[in-house]
Amino acid sequence: MYDVIVVGSGPGGYVAAIRASQLGLKTAVVEKESLGGICLNWGCIPTKALLKSATVFQYLQHASDFGINVEGGKANFGEVIKRSRGVADSMSKGVDFLMKKNKIDVLMGFGKLKAAGKVTVTAEDGTATDYEAKHIIVATGARARELPSLPIDGEKVIEYRKAMTLDKQPKKMVVVGSGAIGSEFAYFYQAMGTEVTLVEFQKNIVPLEDEEVSKQLGRSFKKLGVKVMTESSVESVDTSGDGVVATVKTKKGEEKIECDIVLSAVGVTSNLEGVGLEDVGVATDRGKIIVNDFYQTNIPGIYAIGDCVPGQALAHVASAEGIICVEKIAGHHPEALDYNNIPGCTYCSPEVASVGMTEKAAKEAGYDVKVGKFPFSASGKAKASGHSEGFVKVIYDAKYGELLGGHMIGYNVTEMIAELVAARKLETTGNEILKAVHPHPTMSEAVMEATAAAYDEVIHL
Repeated sequence: MYDVIVVGSGPGGYVAAIRASQLGLKTAVVEKESLGGICLNWGCIPTKALLKSATVFQYLQHASDFGINVEGGKANFGEVIKRSRGVADSMSKGVDFLMKKNKIDVLMGFGKLKAAGKVTVTAEDGTATDYEAKHIIVATGARARELPSLPIDGEKVIEYRKAMTLDKQPKKMVVVGSGAIGSEFAYFYQAMGTEVTLVEFQKNIVPLEDEEVSKQLGRSFKKLGVKVMTESSVESVDTSGDGVVATVKTKKGEEKIECDIVLSAVGVTSNLEGVGLEDVGVATDRGKIIVNDFYQTNIPGIYAIGDCVPGQALAHVASAEGIICVEKIAGHHPEALDYNNIPGCTYCSPEVASVGMTEKAAKEAGYDVKVGKFPFSASGKAKASGHSEGFVKVIYDAKYGELLGGHMIGYNVTEMIAELVAARKLETTGNEILKAVHPHPTMSEAVMEATAAAYDEVIHL
C-alpha cells in the first residue's frame, strides 16, 4: 500500500512524486515510456538542444560581423539530431537517479484507474499488476492535436516528435501553427537551411502575445527568410506524389505550396483515453479533468495535474500544480496557483517571453495604463553582443502602479522574464522597479529603462 501513486512521470508527475517523498509519503510513479515524459524526452529539453545548434550555425555564418573569419562551416543535420537525443537521454537518466535518491518506486507500464485507491499497471509484455494507494494523481500529459484537414501520417505530415528525429533535412517545409512549438521549429529548420513557410490562422504569429511582440517576431522571421502567412489555413494536403502539396486558404484566395514535409503544430490534446476515468466516474469537460484549486477531482482520493487539467499546458505549470497537490495531501496549507502570473516563453531567435496582461487586455479590462517600451537597439550590452533587435515592454496600472504585464522579445529574454514574475508576485510597483538599481551593462537594464519610459523618466532614449 502506497500513500501516493502518480500516473505519469513528466514535469508534473515526477516533481509531484519527489515532493511527496520529501514530505514522508510512500510514493510510486507509473510510466509507460521514458522517465521525464514528453517535456524532457520530446519537448522542452531536446528542442532547446536543437535550437542551440541552429544558433551556433548562425553565429558561424555571421562570424565576420564580430571580426572573426571562419573558413567553411556547414551543418551536419544527423549530428545535430544525435546531440539533441543525447541531451534528452542524459536528462532522463537524471530523473531515474532522482527516483532512486528519493526512494520512489518506478512502475513501468500503462497505468489505469481501477477504483478509488487502486491502479492497474500493464507492462510491455502484457502482465497486469494492481497497486493500492490512499491518493492517486493523474499526470498523463498531452499529445499533438490533429486537425481533420491535416491527418498525421508520420512520414510527410508529421508532429513535433517526428520533427526532432528526421533522418534527413527537408529542403522545403510548411509549418502549420505559430505558437511556441511551431515558431521554434520554423526558426530551427530555416536557420539550418530548410525553406520554411509558416501558416497561422490568426492575424499575427504567436497570437497569444502582445501585438507589438507578434509583429516584431514576424519581421524577424521574414528577415531570416521564413515565408509568413497569417490569416491563412491549410485546407488539405496531397501526399500522393514524391512530396506534399498543401492547399492554403488565404484572404486573397487559395494557394498551393509544394514541400517535402508538413509539420502540424496546432496545439495539444490531453491524454485521457484508456486511463479509466469513466470507469471510476471522474468528471471531465471539453477534454480536461475537472479539479478544484488543489487538484482534487470529484472522486475522493483521485487528483489530476498538468496538461490533462484546465490551465496553461506548460512544464513549469505542471510542476507547480504537482507540488501544491501533494502539499495539500500531506496536510500543509499551500497557496492556490495564480494562473494570471505564469510566464510564457518561446525559444526561437529572437526569443519571446511574457507574463500577465497584454496592453490590449489591460485596456479592455478597464485599466488606465502607463506603457513603457525600451528597444534593445538603445542597449549597450545588446549592441556589443550583436543582438540589438527586439524590446522590453511593460504595462502598469496608472492609479496604483501595479505591474499588469511584461512582454519581451530579444536575445536571452527567457532568462529575464523571471524578474517581472517575482515583481508581480510581490505586488511590486513601477516606482519600486524603477528605483531598484540594475547592473550596467546588461540586457536586464531594459526592464528598468522600459519602466522609466512608462513614468516619463527614461534616460537613454
